[in-house]
Amino acid sequence: MSVPQLRIQTLNDQPLRSDGRFVLYWMTASRRVEWNFGLQRAVELAVEHKLPLVVLEAVRVGYPWASDRLHRFVLQGMADNRRRLSDSAVRYYCYVEPEAGHGSRLLEALAEQAAAVVTDDYPCFFIPRMQRAVAPRLNVRLEAIDSNGLLPMRAASQVFPTAYAFRRFLQKTLPDHLDELPDRDPLANVTLPKIKIDAEILERWPEASDELLTATTERLAALPLDHSVGPGLDDGGTSAAEDALQSFLTSKLARYPHERNQPEADVSSGLSPWLHFGHISTHQVFVELSRQEDWNPGKLSDSTKGSKAGWWGMSEAAEAFLDELVTWREVGFNMCWQNSDYDQYESLPEWAQTTLAEHEGDSRQYIYSPEEFEQAATHDELWNAAQNQLLTEGRMHNYLRMLWGKKILQWSPTPRDALDIMIHLNNKYALDGRDPNSYSGIFWVLGRYDRAWGPERPIFGKIRYMTSENTARKVRVRDYIERYRPGGGQSGKAKSGRLF
Repeated sequence: MSVPQLRIQTLNDQPLRSDGRFVLYWMTASRRVEWNFGLQRAVELAVEHKLPLVVLEAVRVGYPWASDRLHRFVLQGMADNRRRLSDSAVRYYCYVEPEAGHGSRLLEALAEQAAAVVTDDYPCFFIPRMQRAVAPRLNVRLEAIDSNGLLPMRAASQVFPTAYAFRRFLQKTLPDHLDELPDRDPLANVTLPKIKIDAEILERWPEASDELLTATTERLAALPLDHSVGPGLDDGGTSAAEDALQSFLTSKLARYPHERNQPEADVSSGLSPWLHFGHISTHQVFVELSRQEDWNPGKLSDSTKGSKAGWWGMSEAAEAFLDELVTWREVGFNMCWQNSDYDQYESLPEWAQTTLAEHEGDSRQYIYSPEEFEQAATHDELWNAAQNQLLTEGRMHNYLRMLWGKKILQWSPTPRDALDIMIHLNNKYALDGRDPNSYSGIFWVLGRYDRAWGPERPIFGKIRYMTSENTARKVRVRDYIERYRPGGGQSGKAKSGRLF
């Protein structure tokens, strides 16, 4: 089927150009070649106008928190895409900026020869700002395509205050969109003309070599990145994502509902880094799960009361996973595309800002500096272990991530300081940071998507309270602390999941 119109946004007032030499797909967020509405839309335009298709996948070095860890993940995804497109009908152009500013005007240079430019509609981090800046500079139509989740972002015209409210909306609305799947392979059975990119462009902006895309420490050392943040636990790319998905479905899903909150268990999917970088699609995950569950839309419940279980008509484990993958993930996209201040303290619910303000002057037994937080140098061995997992692996078990944030709130001079610290540490070290979903988790610590709780407590006020002691009573953490203890243990050997 054609890309649904609700997923297509036109970012400027320029027309399609009849004299264009090719259609250009500027791959920015959905960095994959399958299950991708953005690539599918570009293929549709190229076929309709009988033009070649150029796919530009680029990465700059001047983005916030640029590091070996993040760059390595992106470059490995590029290597995967180059392999997958090597025998295809498209011209894949892979560019890795060697120094800040070197890639300036590359997109404009290609767009000058294009009949249309298609890119990804992603509502977070620097991508919306970058697209708004470039759109008026192009003399050709620029379309942004939403390939983020099962529900088109613009199917909802309001921001939902809770996951429960969003879930009720999903249960009413999502059935109309479940058959709107992107093509598994939008290039299958497609014949397009070939094209060569002008030598002048390639000379000014050389393509990345296969050696650079290996993303070894030696290759990354030549780029102006933060080399103190080394590789995380996982490799980037669609192949690695698909391996993780199959491992989860075949050996972990059955245990998911009862053990996903156990830091010492290895039952989470861990898919969030690949979902963040667009190396795998929510649609693909959903289709693979549905096949395993022998599911069809006829099994959906007629109830739209917002229940977490029973609506999908799948197993308990599958429904628990889908509530994380769809409800909790996509409620973040719902927030980000409508509120540009999604990462600002003022975006918190009014009740949360009020109660935090009332307790901002409360005495704090411990106050740690940003450097002490970053170095996992607090008095709390469980918190230190969780932070050290983030430092070394680029991920943190989700149940402990909630505790991690609550303690930062408790040990910071003010709630605003706590927010700044959480955002910095998460975006610098987490492979799934800088994402609508991760901002949801950070702001949940301060009251977003939550309600007022009693009894009212010092520092927290009516914000939900968590302690390391209660956490240790609820879940097993002894081996986790030993494994991730700063300066010892077996850090880096476990594969605890993030969110999913």
